[in-house]
Amino acid sequence: MTRKRSPALRRVRPGALLPILLLVACAGPGDEAPAADAPGGAPAATEASFVRTADPALRGFSEDQFPRVQQLAEGVYTYEALRSAGEERFTTVSLFVVTDEGVLVADGQGNPEETRRMVEAIAGITSQPTTHVVVCSDHGDHTGGNSEFPEGAVFYAHPTSARALKASAESPNRDAGAPPVRIPTEMVEDRTVLSLGGREIHLLHLGRAHTGGDLSVYLPAEKVLFMSEAYLNRVFPAMRSAYPSEWVEVIERAQAMDVDVYVPGHGFVETPAVLEEELEEYRRAMEAVIAEATRLHAAGVGVEEAVEQASFGELESWTLRSSQGPIALRRVYLELAGELP
Repeated sequence: MTRKRSPALRRVRPGALLPILLLVACAGPGDEAPAADAPGGAPAATEASFVRTADPALRGFSEDQFPRVQQLAEGVYTYEALRSAGEERFTTVSLFVVTDEGVLVADGQGNPEETRRMVEAIAGITSQPTTHVVVCSDHGDHTGGNSEFPEGAVFYAHPTSARALKASAESPNRDAGAPPVRIPTEMVEDRTVLSLGGREIHLLHLGRAHTGGDLSVYLPAEKVLFMSEAYLNRVFPAMRSAYPSEWVEVIERAQAMDVDVYVPGHGFVETPAVLEEELEEYRRAMEAVIAEATRLHAAGVGVEEAVEQASFGELESWTLRSSQGPIALRRVYLELAGELP
């Protein structure tokens, strides 16, 4: 398929929220403030020369350059915040869509503080409130701060994710001081089409991938697809609740769509061309993990011994390899044994 290329992504300069808030103060109710072009950011690099990695330090970013907001199309933005897993740092990505009837957010952040910062960043771009929140991934690093969204916001999720969040909220082991869990009330089985401010927004379940309840948000006019944790840009395939072979099929369905900009749930938001290349790289990474686990399984190697023997080639340098490699291998072993739920 020949795809039409979108213009290069437009960045809101890291650390520029105050100037943006001043622009909003000058805007009328419901007006969208213009985004600032980026004189800052990581050191300049061509698509061919920069390091393909999820590690901000290797990319030349500093901590104070986050959170990072980029404009993908008119009224369509990504929000990238740094998070930690052990000693490793990488980004969690949210998408938000500004309309004159409210803002739709796809995936929150991992805690109330970071989600509050995102809500403030949105307020620096538009005076419209967040009215719709889509739970694309039910994992805590995307839902832990959902209590910071406005009380009147409507939450959408696949039934699998809604059940997971309800179970978390009702768990007897839940910390009494933990922030409240927002339980989605609107279910997306396969596809829900919203019309918000004259903009068509598709909520899609392309299949079971990272969580089983994975949703994507598709903007057909802008040809933007937010894939959440079904696409991890240079982050080792994280499979603790995944369906490995089905996940590959989900990526292939996404690749067959009419999309110019594929947005990951973790890892950097790059130019459209790089994001498309990296999605294919991620599909190959998934296949490599499955192939290595299948090789060891066929050789009769027990799962714990396989964890020690496994070698994933170029993926050995990817972010989270050390923590997620053993989990992924065990998950593929379960799939091969027919033991996934």
